[in-house]
Amino acid sequence: MNKKELVAGVAERAGVTNAQAAEVLDATLALISEALQKGEEVRLLGFGSFVVAERAASSGRNPSTGETIEIKASKQARFKPGKSLKDTLNA
Repeated sequence: MNKKELVAGVAERAGVTNAQAAEVLDATLALISEALQKGEEVRLLGFGSFVVAERAASSGRNPSTGETIEIKASKQARFKPGKSLKDTLNA
């Protein structure tokens, strides 16, 4: 499912236009991004949580030259599914 299909599905279920559904989805995604950028966790009860995970610096190898390179530490967004979502997937 891509964003366009998601917007259409939300619009149909909520009884709103595609434009309104797209605005709401964009606003939701922006708020989740902003919270994660601040290091906050976003919990959606019954669905799951979005969290920021720290990835330590490490060394790697350039596959084309074989040269050892340093990979910088970084932050990544992670999703932890909630119990209800896990149960739905495994039903």
